[in-house]
Amino acid sequence: MSTHDFATYEEFGRKFFEVAVTEDRVASGFGSMAGDTFELGPFPAGPAGIARVTARVSIEQPQVTRRTGEMVAFDVRIPLDIDLLIDLRVDRSRFMVTGEIALIATARAAEPLLDYLQALIAATGRAGVRLAMMNTGFGKPQFNEVAAREGLKAVFYDEEFSGLVEDFPAEKRYLTWVDTAAPAGVRVVEDLATHGNTSVPPRPEEFAGFVILTSGTTGLPKGARRSKISPFAGALVLDRIPLPQRKAAVIVSPIFHSTGWALWGILTALGNTAVLMRRFNPEKTLAAIADNKAEVLVAVPTMLYRILALGDDVIKSYDTSSLKTVVVAGSALPPALCERWQDTFGDTLYNLYGSTEVAVVSVATPQDLRQSPGTIGKAPVSSYLRLYDDNDKRITATNTPGRLFVRNGAPFEGYTDGRTKQVIDGHMSSGDMAFVDDNGLWHIAGRDDDMIVSGGENLYPQEVENLLAAHDGVADVAVIGVDDEEFGKRLRAFIVPAEGEEAPTEDGIKAHVKANLARYKVPRDVIFVDSLPRNPTGKLVRRELPTGPLS
Repeated sequence: MSTHDFATYEEFGRKFFEVAVTEDRVASGFGSMAGDTFELGPFPAGPAGIARVTARVSIEQPQVTRRTGEMVAFDVRIPLDIDLLIDLRVDRSRFMVTGEIALIATARAAEPLLDYLQALIAATGRAGVRLAMMNTGFGKPQFNEVAAREGLKAVFYDEEFSGLVEDFPAEKRYLTWVDTAAPAGVRVVEDLATHGNTSVPPRPEEFAGFVILTSGTTGLPKGARRSKISPFAGALVLDRIPLPQRKAAVIVSPIFHSTGWALWGILTALGNTAVLMRRFNPEKTLAAIADNKAEVLVAVPTMLYRILALGDDVIKSYDTSSLKTVVVAGSALPPALCERWQDTFGDTLYNLYGSTEVAVVSVATPQDLRQSPGTIGKAPVSSYLRLYDDNDKRITATNTPGRLFVRNGAPFEGYTDGRTKQVIDGHMSSGDMAFVDDNGLWHIAGRDDDMIVSGGENLYPQEVENLLAAHDGVADVAVIGVDDEEFGKRLRAFIVPAEGEEAPTEDGIKAHVKANLARYKVPRDVIFVDSLPRNPTGKLVRRELPTGPLS
């Protein structure tokens, strides 16, 4: 009988990291930043802030050394070339400075080690395969179209999506989660380990990266490609959002979209426990916060509304005193919802504005939202915002709407179908109209393709939506532009009445808008509905709203 030497889990873990996490691989990861350039400032310096300092930083090739003492750790030194501009108002001086960032990186493994999501991400990266995260809200036709367009070679799915993926070749489907036992003849993910090719694949020649699908509010979701992201991209979040270390975070925003994906990655990298749900449930979310003493909640605005709709009695039955940071993104944050949340849960709300394409653009802190409810706040470090008119001329005046363009360290690399976004002077189109107020706070006026012209007046439906969302009798609202023979376009409002409140009337809605906004912004049509079409991230799917003549 043969004998074997066995290793403890601790010994195995150390050997694994010594073999798999090498100096070359760590250097390669940080080396992907080499050649990148970013700007800091301008920021005030000196007495009374008399000087304005701007630094343009270029990242050079890092140097990495490994230590294998009690822990496997790496000393990382990243050389910097800094172009420093000091503006004294009467004189401007430029200096070239060399610097260095010193980091200590420790090899750590999450528990459990074989968490499917993390294992899948690591495996696809090692094999040079691009990971495409599919929307769990897809219907079968959408799934089939996206699968064909993205050229999927394999699908990993939970039992509840068996019907959704049934048209995909059976030999390329792998079941990852079952509530009882896997059906006979169905491939499960464990088959890859027991019967698949277990040899180590050759190191890929280039980064494969991943694909995140857009929200698909105007048609079939597009695939946004990213092959690599600078480690400094995390500063876009951490600069204005205080995230804890080694605590708990409840993430109910979908992981397959940018916000959930980014916050999950950053929170777990900080050693936090991520509490996830298969489906959003407002009361179970409160229970998860209480049970885990979670300090962070990641959600979309409609989820906040559903939590508040539980009522004070239900909300107060759960101890949510641990909650310090609530990050919302994915759709517009109505000012009324913003105020109501902070009045109920305290000044915890951070409104993160961005998109799949341009990543994080700006963040509004609780203080920003108290000052100007609904604002998207200010740009974090390394994010730069500009406004352009329809002729691509830059707008610098305050309170003047324009097309919002963004430059930061984490833009996408184009859609998988070959299309991309417009870029002007290194700044990428966000697809939104925006303006900056006199206090330096940014605001979204609406999508740049949502503006309508009615009787010669420019109208943005979001302005009317925000006003109606604050109405006591309105639970949800959508405002769109429809064709009009006399005025060219007119506004049409869809209203979901609030439960427990006096039912609003068409005349009452029109009078409310007339009392607060210009006469030409009053919707000509007011339609009461039971619900509005929204995608899993809470964004309104406007194309599903009726635009034709009313019967």
